[in-house]
Amino acid sequence: MTEAITPAAAARSVAGPLLSLRGISKSYTSSGDTTSVLDGLDLDIARGEFVAVLGFSGSGKTTLIRVASLYVHPSSGSVTVLDHELGRVDVRPLRSRVGIASSTMADMLRPQLTATEAVMCVINGALEPWWHTYTEHDRARARDFLAQVGAGAMADRALSTLSSGERQRVQLARTLMAEPDLLLLDEPTAGLDLGGREDLIGRLGALAASNGTAPTVLVTHHVDEIPASFDHMLLLRDGQALAAGPIEELLTAENLSECFGLELTLNKVENRWIALAKTKSRGV
Repeated sequence: MTEAITPAAAARSVAGPLLSLRGISKSYTSSGDTTSVLDGLDLDIARGEFVAVLGFSGSGKTTLIRVASLYVHPSSGSVTVLDHELGRVDVRPLRSRVGIASSTMADMLRPQLTATEAVMCVINGALEPWWHTYTEHDRARARDFLAQVGAGAMADRALSTLSSGERQRVQLARTLMAEPDLLLLDEPTAGLDLGGREDLIGRLGALAASNGTAPTVLVTHHVDEIPASFDHMLLLRDGQALAAGPIEELLTAENLSECFGLELTLNKVENRWIALAKTKSRGV
């Protein structure tokens, strides 16, 4: 029998980490073949931490986000969110306190909705505005969050008219409006051009540096997409943690090279990281 929990209980002070994963493994079976995506992963996210998760495609990053957001159960291991363990609690009210922005979640929204409607209806945990009544204050707050992520000009446009990158911004605004206790961002810069990407990274950095922003987990393939204010990291390879902890200690050329299986150089410019493959000189 699962434990009942109310939204108010989910928001109360948490004694330990907001998110704790212990020995998490996840496998999928298709046509008789089993593929392991996560393998014995441990991870803690505490209040005030902003964590970048790096790894190559297929390393388990998106599965990690899906487990942490309580939409996927691991094959083994324990998941504790806001002091409540997955499998022992009704996850529906807990999910409302864990904000997730991803292309998968964005695709669940009806294309005919305006950006404002898509953001506004999250306050009722809904994908549509039809079933609830909203005030002008709700609409104004939705517009404010859209402006906060650089999407203010899109407020009255239908989602179907937006690019994939613009829809990512709307999804992020929707996530912020829910005022979550934990924020999960799965490649939020995907689909953005250079200017849009740099603008959004700057905004994410400003959010991390401000008081009151929920602890955040950011999944990315690229070190140059880590906002300057992020302070922790997880390097993921083949579903296992190669390194986890303070970013200034663990983000090294050696660790990064091992993570991606490629000899890399690492430099820091304007408080942002840049990684390049080492070039080999040719003999004459």
